[in-house]
Order: sequence, then C-alpha cells, then structure tokens
Amino acid sequence: MNIIVWLLASMILCNGLPAIGLSTNATGRPKVVNIGAIFSIKSVIGKAAKVAIDAAIDDVNSHPDILQGTQLKLRLKDSNYSGFMAVVEALLFMEKDTVAIIGPQSSVTAHVISHIANVLQVPLLSFSSTDPTLSPIQFPFFVRTSQNDLYQMAAIAEIIDHYEWREVIAIYDDNDHGRNGIAALGDKLAERRCRITYKARLSPEPTRDEITDVLVKVALRESRILVVHVPGSWGLKVFSVAQYLGMLGSGYVWIATNWLSTVLDTNSPLSQDAMDDIQGVVTLRMYTPDSELKRRFVSRWINLTKGKPFGLNAYSLYAYDTVWLLARAINEFFNKGGNISFLNGSLSSELSEGNLHLDALSVFQGGNLLLDNILNVNMKGVTGDFRFTNDRNLINPAFELINVIGTGYRRFGYWSNHSGLSTVPPEMLWGKPPNRSSSSQTLYGVVWPGQTTQKPRGWVFPNSGRHLRIGVPYRVSYREFVSVGGPDAITGHCIDVFTAALNLLPYAVPYKLIPFGDGRTNPSGTELVRLITAGVFDAAIGDIAIITNRTKMADFTQPYIESGLVVVAPVWRKNSNAFAFLRPFTRRMWAVTAIFFLLVGTVVWILEHRLNDEFRGPPRRQVVTLLWFSFSTWFFAHRENTVSVLGRIVLIIWLFVVLIINSSYTASLTSILTVQQLTSPIKGIGTLVASKHPIGYQQGSFARNYLIDELKIDPSRLVALNSPDECAKALKDGPHKGGVAAMVDDRAYIELFLSTRCEFSIVGQEFTKNGWGFAFPRDSPLAVDMSTAILKLSENGDLQRIHDKWLLRRACSYQGAKMEVDRLQLKSFWGLFLICGLACLIALFLYFLKMVRQFSRHYSEESEIQSSRSARVQTFLSFVDEKEEEVKSRSKRRHMERVSNRADDGSNGTGYSIRRNIGEFASNKSIGTPTGSNEV
Repeated sequence: MNIIVWLLASMILCNGLPAIGLSTNATGRPKVVNIGAIFSIKSVIGKAAKVAIDAAIDDVNSHPDILQGTQLKLRLKDSNYSGFMAVVEALLFMEKDTVAIIGPQSSVTAHVISHIANVLQVPLLSFSSTDPTLSPIQFPFFVRTSQNDLYQMAAIAEIIDHYEWREVIAIYDDNDHGRNGIAALGDKLAERRCRITYKARLSPEPTRDEITDVLVKVALRESRILVVHVPGSWGLKVFSVAQYLGMLGSGYVWIATNWLSTVLDTNSPLSQDAMDDIQGVVTLRMYTPDSELKRRFVSRWINLTKGKPFGLNAYSLYAYDTVWLLARAINEFFNKGGNISFLNGSLSSELSEGNLHLDALSVFQGGNLLLDNILNVNMKGVTGDFRFTNDRNLINPAFELINVIGTGYRRFGYWSNHSGLSTVPPEMLWGKPPNRSSSSQTLYGVVWPGQTTQKPRGWVFPNSGRHLRIGVPYRVSYREFVSVGGPDAITGHCIDVFTAALNLLPYAVPYKLIPFGDGRTNPSGTELVRLITAGVFDAAIGDIAIITNRTKMADFTQPYIESGLVVVAPVWRKNSNAFAFLRPFTRRMWAVTAIFFLLVGTVVWILEHRLNDEFRGPPRRQVVTLLWFSFSTWFFAHRENTVSVLGRIVLIIWLFVVLIINSSYTASLTSILTVQQLTSPIKGIGTLVASKHPIGYQQGSFARNYLIDELKIDPSRLVALNSPDECAKALKDGPHKGGVAAMVDDRAYIELFLSTRCEFSIVGQEFTKNGWGFAFPRDSPLAVDMSTAILKLSENGDLQRIHDKWLLRRACSYQGAKMEVDRLQLKSFWGLFLICGLACLIALFLYFLKMVRQFSRHYSEESEIQSSRSARVQTFLSFVDEKEEEVKSRSKRRHMERVSNRADDGSNGTGYSIRRNIGEFASNKSIGTPTGSNEV
C-alpha cells in the first residue's frame, strides 16, 4: 500500500510545488486558509457530516473574533466508499496550500493516509475513524476528534459482565476497523473473566448469501450473546438475515455498536420491516451532554437539512466541533507567529533517484506548530467540553445505552469511563469520586428479543446434534459411588446426584456417559479433569475431589459431598488394669503436681510457724504436719487453721488450683473406666509421618501427591492399594509383615470401608478439607446452573436421600467406642501452676521483709555487739524460729530493765525524769502486739 501511495504522489506532484506565499490582510494574516475534507458524502455518516461541516465553516467565517479577518476555505472530496479514491484525494490536496485535512471517514483509509500525513506534516482530524490502533505514537499527525472505540468496547464488556454473561460471539467486517475493534472487545472481556468464543467474519461488502452462511454457523454455537460490529451501510442486512433464520427470538441477545444508533438517528423513521428486524436489540450512542450550544444547533438542523431526508447523529456534532477546533488552533498558530508555507524539494536527497519525481513532494513547514495548537485547544462545543488527554483521546468518554422497542427506541442507562454503568447522566457523576461498586452499577429494564423482559440465560446447548461427552471414572473399588456395568449401565451415588441435578435445570441437556479407565485399577481423577481441557470430554462426574491443581484446569460445581483426608489404622480395645487410676495424668503432670503439694505446704508452714502453735513442736512432728497438710489439701481435708494473712492468701489460691486439677482428673478417670477405649500406636498424621513406616493410599487418589508435595514424605514409603480387601490385608499385616502402618484416604471412602471392618478406625483429626464436585470447562455456564441445582437438592432433602440409598450401612459395633483418651498434660495447667508459684514467691518475699524489720528492731543492740557475720546469721535464724509472742515478751522485759537501770543511776534526778521514763514505758506497752495477732 505504501508503494501505491508513493506512485500516486509522483504522478500528481511530478512537476513539484514551489514554496508558497499567501496574500495577507490588514492584520498581517493570510486572507484565506485552505483546509480539506475527505469522506463518502452519500454514506450514513457522510451526508449528515457534510451539512454540519458546512454550517461550521459559515459560523467560523462569520465570527469576527475567531480568525480576525481570515477566512477558512474548505475543499471537499468525495471518496465514494473507496479507500483508493480517498488516498488519491488526499494527495490532490497537496497541490494547494492545504494546512489540515478533516477525515478520512474510514479507519482503513486513515491507516494509509496517516503515513502521508506523517511525511508531509499535515494534520488529519477524523471525527469517524474510531479504530483504537490508530496510535499517536505511530501516527503523530492523526488526531481523532470523536470517541475511541476502545471505550465503546469497554462499555459493551461492562454490560455483558453486569448481566453475568460469560461467553460472546462477535460478528464483524474483516478489515482493520472490524478486527481491531473486536480485539479491543476481547481484551476488555478478559479483564472481567469473559471471552469471545467465536469470531464470525464478514467481507467488507458481503452478499446476503455470505451473511446467511455465517449466521447459520453462529446459530450452531452455544453462546446466544451476539455483538455486531459492522458498517452502517449494510449492517441492517445482518438483522434481516437473522430475522429470516429465526435468530431474533427469545433467548438471543443482540448488541450492536454505535453504527446502529447512527442509522436510527440519520435515517429515521426506518421502514416497518427494518424496525421489525431489530426489535429488542441493544445499541450504543456517543453521549453528548445537554447544553445551550447543543440545543441551538439542534434547532437549526431542520433549516440546515431542508429538503434532505436525514436527521442529526452524534458524528455530525463531532464534525461540527472539529471545524471549530481547527479554527481555534489556526488562530493560536498565527498568534504564535506561525507562517503558512510549504517547502518543495526537502525530500530530494532521499527520493531523487529514478523517473518517478518523488522528490517533488512538499512539506508543510508549520505542521508541528499547528498540531501542538490543535492538541492544546480547550473549548466548549456542541458536544460539551472539548479537549484532549495526555494519550490524545477526548476527555470524559461516555455512551448512551439504547434499547430498540416498537417503532422507536428508549434509553435504559449510561456508561462512562469515570463511574461505569448508571441511570443518571454522566455529567452528574464527573464531579464525584469514581464509584465502581456493584451496588452503584444499575440499569433500567430492557425488552429483549422475543418481547421478554426476563434476562436471557445467554447460552444454549449447541444445536449440532452432538451430545455432551461426560467422562466417568471406571472404578474398581467403592463401586457404591460409581459402578460401570457397561456403556449404558452406569449407576451409583454420584450418577444419581448428577441426574437429579439435571432434572432441576430449566432446559434439556443431551449427554452421554463415557467410562474412563481400564477397569483393573482406579483411574486418576486429575487425569480425567485434564482430558476436559484437552477436549476429549465436555465434563467429568464421579468421585472427583476438588483440589487446587484441578481447579486450575476446570470449573467445579458446588460440592455434593464434604470430605477430607484422614488416617485409618488398626485399633484394639484397651482393657482396664490395677493402675488405671494413674492414666488420667502424664508422668510429668504427676511429678509437677506432687512438687507443688510439697512446695505449697512448705510455704504455708514457713508463714504460720512463728504464729500458729499447730505448725510448731519437735522437728519430727513438724515434718509430719507439713506432709499431712500438703497432701490433705487434695481432698480439702486439712485440719490445721491458718492465722496469717499471707498464709491464707496462698492457701486460697492453691485450693482453687486443686479444685481445677481434681475436677479434670475425675472427669478423665470416669471416661477411662466407663467408655470402651480403643488404642493404636498411630495417633494421627503427625505420628504417622514421624514413624518412618509404610503408608497406604488408594490407587488413583490425590492423597499420594499430597503426602509427597505437602508433607514431604519419601515416595518409597507409599504403597498403592487397589481394593478394600487389599487395604484391610495390608493394615492387618502391619509394617513388620509387608503391610502398612496406616492408610490415608478420603473420609467418604473410609466411612464406607469402616462400616464392615471394626478392627480399624480413624485416628487423629481430618487434616484436609475438600469436597467432591462435577468438573466442567473453564467459564462454562452449565457449572453455575448445576451448582444451583445441587444447592436445591441439599435444601429439599433429596441429596440426603440419595446418600442414604447408596452409602447408609449398619453401624460397626465399635462405633460407640472412642480412641484412647488423651492423657492430661502439663501444658493444659501450666498457667494455674504459674499463678500459684508467683503467689508463693511474693508471700515469701513479704514475709522475709517483715522478719528483717522485726529482727532489726528487737536485736539492734545485740547486733552492734556481735561483729561476726555468722553469729548475726545464727541469731537471725534463731529469731525466725522463735514464736513471735516470746520475742515480744523478751523485748518488753529488756526494755523494763533498761528503764530500771536508768532510774537507779539517776536517783538524784528530778521526779520529772522518773515520770518521763514511766510514761515512755507505758507508751511502749500500749503498742505491743498480743499473742496470736494477725500482724503481717
């Protein structure tokens, strides 16, 4: 295409163009500025755009302040639906001093002419080339003056997501405009976990037969959400064929891009047949807010189109504003000293070879300055605020959502890039913070094809006569879940759940069950799910656990069985013995409890020894008292009274601890002696992993991968078991006879296994949580409907009845037994022991301070005489051992003797001193502590 462009340029410009100087007016500006326009005048967009552009030229030239005496001269070329002619016309404009070109109309043509504009530096301003791939990086001189199709596709994607549809079929014309628009739609749908499942391509000018062939293929597809992105010149033909094929009935959703709203606005009213063909169709229209300028222009439109049978569309409004944009940019161009001149021969060094005279092409020297001024214009037009963002798109992109009904249409909402879907005009939300919460995304009701207001499901089973191929595991063991007796004789719990759920669906599902496996070993559930992604199966049902790596390959329904991995091991009855009373506590618990009995007894003895006669006496008696008091607290049978405050506090705390320990011991011993106990060397998954013994698992189960990948168990320890009898034999033999220490499997299997094998039991807790579900391809709408059906089965009780039919068995005689009760350990009581220990330490510390204070007061003189530290310590210990009443009595006697001696020495003294000594003695006596006091 580029070669053709240069050939045309050489033919038209073979004589070259001199640098052009223009005549000027009194202000020094040129009297006339030439601009060009290229579009198909007879097209839906072009015929209305021509009227708008002519009106804009007249308005600009009649306004004295816009160009200050300079007139815009428009040279309009009709491309007549031809891309080739549009390119030729663009090159013909270069014969004259054309500073900018309005157009082209087609995105396909815009890709070609933009290359010429880049070289010759002439800005292209297109109000209808909406292809999102017309990038300003690749085409810096291309300026889009209407909304980018990228936003239109974002609006369609949000509509589809709003109605919770997931799969879309795209119908489009196979050119740059169609392909690139649908590619943008695919990207926007992917952001919302939706996708285009089928792309129906049409040639740029399709015949009715070609459209029929394409729509027949579409009708055989599953999705009923159809997006039509085609030109308005023949778009209605698609709906005419669809009506003929019966594709505009109930269940279909047709979404047309803004070409349909343009046709409705321009050619209204359409014929009755055309309106019948688009009943219930949803389309979009570029939104332009209401304003005084817009109202004045709309009121002028009747006069502007007098005698012309077409109406005003959104593209006409943008065409009108495009002229004003260019006029304001040219005015700013002159204000900045711009000069309209064209340089001939600037490319001669690159294009001088050959006889094509390509070196005759001239370059607009002010092109870059004019382009900058265009991008910096900030004005209010008939379309609202008109200015460009940093990525050169118009600000505030928004669309009206339109539903075709009866003889006209109605608006059921808006979409804006600021706040998504809404029922209020976008300009009311632009001043508020963006709100994309689901509660704010609201739309009015829509009348869909088939004259229904109920939201279509959006998909059906393909009308191709092919049944769904559903894979079913060909199980060897636990055939209660899935039993394959032949291609047409597949039964079991899982099959009944599946068929019951299908019966609740509001539509028929043709399907065929296909066994997967060789019938000799249980097949891998993960491999069965993988075959869905490979296209071998359309779905998979059976005992398929929902685990992480499988959810990455397929979508699962709501679980119909709750399950998880458990450990099953051999167990036996634990008989009672003569020392069963010791079993409630562990050895460490017994030892710590005994130590605290002695510790608390010793602390209470220390606190009571100086005050309480019951804690005094000969050493032997005191030891007996200490031991008796300590252990009798277990039964709250201690006879000794406590008189000190500290002793009572310690005893109260200890009795609380004893109460808790005693209650726990009694409950545990009762359980041990009254409930039948089962015991096993394997206590759960922890002891099993640490034992290093062989571990069994069911062949085909995901348990193997879990044990290796998550628990890091050596694969050599794992033993595959293929049937319940094989499992039972391996468990009975044990690790020392070639068997296994325990087996890991899904609880659903194990419960069925244990219903007839009482010598085994589940040990420990369930260490994974998962469930069983049916697998479908990613984003399959059937998975959602089946999940809803399974929930209904659960609510109405049918799920439980199916469970009881297949899985309810007579309870094993060991079902009332319990695994060996866990012995009470120290970690369960360490908090109580800590509190008690701290109370004892604090009491002893306070008691020691008290003793030091009393000793200092009563033995101050002796301490001064005794210089030996050992003598003072011995005296202190003797003081502590003495009864407090004796210490105080001795202290009083000594005080009386000192008073008497002072009286003898001072017999010659006055009577006043004697009375003073007697008063002091009386004072000391009055503050003495009586025997048995509660002094701390």
